[in-house]
Amino acid sequence: MDKRKHDREILHLAVPAFGALVAEPLFLLSDAAIVGRLGTAQQAGLTIAGQALTALIGVCVFLAYATTAAVARQVGAGDLRHATRQGIDGLWLALAIGVTLIAVGLPMSPAIVGFFGDNEYAVEYLRVSLLGAPGMLVVLAGTGVLRGLQNGRVPLYVSVGMFTANLVLNVLFVLVFDWGIAGSAWGTVTAQTGGALIYLVTVLRLARRHGASLRPDRQGLRAAVSSGFALVIRTVTLQATLVLSTRVAAQQGTDVAAAYGISSRIWLLSSFVLDAVAIAGQSLLGRHLGAGDQKAAREVTRRMLWWGLFTSCGFGVLLLAATPWIPGLFDASPEVSALLVRALLVVALIQPLGGLTFVLDGVLIGAGDMRYLAWAGVLTLAAFLPAARLAAGHGIAVLWAALGWWMLVRLLTLGARARTGAWLVTGAVR
Repeated sequence: MDKRKHDREILHLAVPAFGALVAEPLFLLSDAAIVGRLGTAQQAGLTIAGQALTALIGVCVFLAYATTAAVARQVGAGDLRHATRQGIDGLWLALAIGVTLIAVGLPMSPAIVGFFGDNEYAVEYLRVSLLGAPGMLVVLAGTGVLRGLQNGRVPLYVSVGMFTANLVLNVLFVLVFDWGIAGSAWGTVTAQTGGALIYLVTVLRLARRHGASLRPDRQGLRAAVSSGFALVIRTVTLQATLVLSTRVAAQQGTDVAAAYGISSRIWLLSSFVLDAVAIAGQSLLGRHLGAGDQKAAREVTRRMLWWGLFTSCGFGVLLLAATPWIPGLFDASPEVSALLVRALLVVALIQPLGGLTFVLDGVLIGAGDMRYLAWAGVLTLAAFLPAARLAAGHGIAVLWAALGWWMLVRLLTLGARARTGAWLVTGAVR
């Protein structure tokens, strides 16, 4: 298979994945732009609650990633009925976890926010947002099903629709109805729930087409939990790093917390841009390995690494050029603006590290190499802890430099694994 064919396949999946992924940070960026007009305290509250919610939901990202890899392997093996059946089990699991998050998270909201620092606006935003947890998780699982089936268009359309609805509802609830920061949360909950309903209808149609049962299957649910457990550990270590970073920023004052919140959302935007290539890797690697084609798996990995490096360098250059104008988009105070400029300069410089890291992460997820990813996550978190302690009290630029060190360690651990052939396991099931 030549390079051009690999590039076409990568772009066929990565371009719509980019559009779908970029909607999530745009949710937060649009919320930040609107909530920023309420005041710095509300902006800081959104930063804290947004990070807490991202951590809670992010732990469940295996619903998308593990589902994509598992479904893609079945597609490569030519069994669309079992591919759809695995996706349905993921949707049932998403609903169960979402309801549990509401039951546990609502009474614990003050304690969760208190981990970062006292902020009444953060508690208010988090309590409302948790009501959308089932919808958020169904969106994750539904996205995984369709990407595993090599369909990136529907997730793109749904994500664009959710972002548009979120923006309109935020303007309406916050600026017109004057619901405050709670209005922003209600807008996001409504948009996410609408997207979840679309995914449920889409998967229902797929089940009828391929003759797959819609009932929850105990064995299938156990398999989904088992395959996702190691990926949960990997994700927990990633979220722990981001949570600790937010805490370090929040402990340095409201201005630093607000500046870090905006810069982290821009970094998250770039991360999702790079993750589009990684998601293409999850789909393509799963399909090639399910079909027993190790050679194609290695070839497509090399092409994705090139694409990851190219796109990350391009984003870094654009961010450097745009940095002087970004603070004005968020109506930031002079103090927050100065801090934000320093942060964004470091964020731009560490982009190439992220480009390679995200691609390798997606490759190993697509191959189902979850156990190694779990151990690598523990190692990288351990490497970040002393860097986070050093960054405490030394400003936002040092904090972002610590995150750059963390990204470098991730790249080294994932690169070491990719150089071996241990992850190239073929077959419909790893």
